Amino acid sequence: MALPVLYSFRRCPYAIRARMALWISAQTCELREVVLSNKPVEMLAVSPKGTVPVLIDETGHVIEQSLDIMLWALRRRDPAFWLPLSTESLSDALALIAACDGEFKSALDRYKYPNRYPDSIAQESREQGARYLRSLQAILEEQRWLGGEHGGLSDHAIMPFVRQFSMVEPDWFSAQPWPDLRDWLKSLLAAPVFVESMYKVQPWTADRPGVVFPFVADSA
Repeated sequence: MALPVLYSFRRCPYAIRARMALWISAQTCELREVVLSNKPVEMLAVSPKGTVPVLIDETGHVIEQSLDIMLWALRRRDPAFWLPLSTESLSDALALIAACDGEFKSALDRYKYPNRYPDSIAQESREQGARYLRSLQAILEEQRWLGGEHGGLSDHAIMPFVRQFSMVEPDWFSAQPWPDLRDWLKSLLAAPVFVESMYKVQPWTADRPGVVFPFVADSA
């Protein structure tokens, strides 16, 4: 295998954070954009769970979880110092991410897609998610980034989900007393690591290779 292969879907927040970690670490891979309604049999053969992202490294090892892909890339190369320097700080970051991936993601799904959850009430789900966002606001009142002095693992792992939440009811989100959270989100959305990770590519098919990522001028 010449390059690691990443099966991805542009708008998926899990795939977004995996791509950002690959981008910041300059870890070149073959990006294969997936159509979720027609998942490639090649992806399902290595990862029957059928969700993205999925990374296959140069040895053929399969990594099926987005956070594990982030850590894999950053442990190879971490020029922007996204990884916390101490074990304690890493544990704190992983705990904050776990809360995002757990209760907050559950609330987000029910808030964004209430028709998929007959027992859910959108406003109750919104309030459940808002509790987590208030905790982020409290952190950001004391420091610019969740990771401390600069944006790091927790910021970039959590941001795609906050972005998705903010897009459900933009006017409501803008009216909340979360100025530091909104500034944090705005800064991350404008950063090249996010912008260049969101370029559109054609869905992959087995009769042609994927695109090189991070993108080069003639493949973006």
